[in-house]
Amino acid sequence: MWWYREPSIIDTFIESYDLTNKTIIPFATSGGSGMGKSSTYIQKLAPKSKVTQGKRLSFSITDEELNTWASSMIK
Repeated sequence: MWWYREPSIIDTFIESYDLTNKTIIPFATSGGSGMGKSSTYIQKLAPKSKVTQGKRLSFSITDEELNTWASSMIK
């Protein structure tokens, strides 16, 4: 995350692919900035996709915590 926003390279990736009817789950490992409005910005880039609320993961997250979070996102 760069100042509460996804990096431009992520925008370029999203713009380069047809993500129609796909679910995008933003996440980051930033040590500082939170997710800010990144989900909103990503939704504008991929209007035919479902973008969930993003999550900033701490550098100290355990494997168990990561697996629990990831599993909760897959429904």
